[in-house]
Amino acid sequence: MPKIEGGCLCGAVRYECDDEPALTAICHCKHCQKQAGTAFSTLVGVPRGSLKLSGKALKTYHDTGESGQPVLRQFCDECGSPVISDVAVMPDLLFIKAGTLDDTSWLSPQVQIWTKHKLSWADVAGETARFEGNPPPG
Repeated sequence: MPKIEGGCLCGAVRYECDDEPALTAICHCKHCQKQAGTAFSTLVGVPRGSLKLSGKALKTYHDTGESGQPVLRQFCDECGSPVISDVAVMPDLLFIKAGTLDDTSWLSPQVQIWTKHKLSWADVAGETARFEGNPPPG
């Protein structure tokens, strides 16, 4: 797998991570749909503390997920690109928005979550595991 590197659309924010992803997922929740401006968001979960940010500081939108727990949606305040989601129900991980990766050739989602909100035409990622809400712990 290539090194995880990426950044926002305008280049003001960059990141890198040397650790392997813990999880790759497609999220169909209504909030990810709105933030992404499309049917779903593709996410790469990396261990908290392994992601190194550089450049301009990210802005944070304080959201609340359907779980009732906080979701910090971090984005570039220059170009608006969503870059990271910090999800309280998964405190050991940070979620990189896959569209910001420099190289996506290795990306293969393992799971789809919040499928109860999936748009009828958004059939993606073949036979991946699917959950109507958050996946069970572990």
